[in-house]
Amino acid sequence: MTGNQKVQNDLIQSIRDITETIAQILVQQNSTIMVAESATGGLIQHFLTEIPGSSGFFLGGIVAYSDNLKQCLLQVPESVIQRHGAVSEETVAAMANGIRLILRTDYGLATSGIAGPTGARPKKPVGLVHIAVSHRGFETIARKLVFKGTRTENKLHFCKAALQFLLEAISTEK
Repeated sequence: MTGNQKVQNDLIQSIRDITETIAQILVQQNSTIMVAESATGGLIQHFLTEIPGSSGFFLGGIVAYSDNLKQCLLQVPESVIQRHGAVSEETVAAMANGIRLILRTDYGLATSGIAGPTGARPKKPVGLVHIAVSHRGFETIARKLVFKGTRTENKLHFCKAALQFLLEAISTEK
């Protein structure tokens, strides 16, 4: 097994563990979630649906890779993307709110980032991800992180970080 394969396998196992805990909490809370993904390309939804019975808490999601989909489906204002960029706290917060409001779920989770190896901009390096969690009962919270890895590793890091952030948010909601 190569070093990259070990890193990826470790990330996958960690993601599975976090996702199982999220599922238990959401079921206990009788809460629901939807996900809006850009840089993670559906990975979060994949791991959520790996959980037996996930239809009890996971209503679905959207992979909004293009700015147009972010605007049309998630109701991210064009002015937000123009002013701050698609990879920004403001955009990802609007994505999380938009996805939550589609079916009026309890939680909305969103990601936008630059997985690489191309796409870097000044002040926006490869490995940058913005994550947001929206909940009907509290202000939307966002986090910015930067990872170093291959495209696949970055996507897995983004997925794990988003799920960890969600876990922190739902764990404080009692």
